Amino acid sequence: FWMYDWRVFSTADMVNWTDHGSPLSLASFEWADDRAWAPQCIARDGKYYFYVPVHSKLSGGMAIGVAVGDTPYGPFKDALGKPLYDNGSWDHIDPTVFIDDDGQAWIYWGNPRLYYAKLTRDMISIDGEVKTIEFTEEGFGAPDPSKRERGKKYTDTYTEGPWAFKRNGIYYMMYAAGGVPEHIAYSTSTTPTGPWTYRGTIMPQMNE
Repeated sequence: FWMYDWRVFSTADMVNWTDHGSPLSLASFEWADDRAWAPQCIARDGKYYFYVPVHSKLSGGMAIGVAVGDTPYGPFKDALGKPLYDNGSWDHIDPTVFIDDDGQAWIYWGNPRLYYAKLTRDMISIDGEVKTIEFTEEGFGAPDPSKRERGKKYTDTYTEGPWAFKRNGIYYMMYAAGGVPEHIAYSTSTTPTGPWTYRGTIMPQMNE
């Protein structure tokens, strides 16, 4: 929970691994001071972009940062000198990024809400508005937290850790669900912004 850096490991056979150490840490972001939480790294145009959630000195909440490197094992440096997104909320954790077939890059993140935005071609700026995906029982197993009925048992609930990708023309959103202990569930869509259809659980509950 109290983590201060990220580590990178590589393998060619999924059995033997090379430890590349820590190519990125909280010290890499002058505006951050705590909580090096779940990141994602993605390649584009010969560069590697490392998206991280960290605690912001600027706002006192969690924020999304982005670092850039020339290799997947770094070194990485803060691409902006400031957060990619920071508005003082503690919602802003667990970023996931993917590049669509048309070249548009998308970023999603959040707990307990699910935020999304377009990224500019340079991968280090938000293009347009940051929006939230509206949760419904059909889409994610339960409505938005503010709309849930007390005492009602829902099929499932989005919690955190989104992972977005596209396969055979279908957009997939995998996420940690159900609260502690969490399990993995997923929803699908025919567009990167929804509407989403809840598809069920793919991994049983796990202890944190």
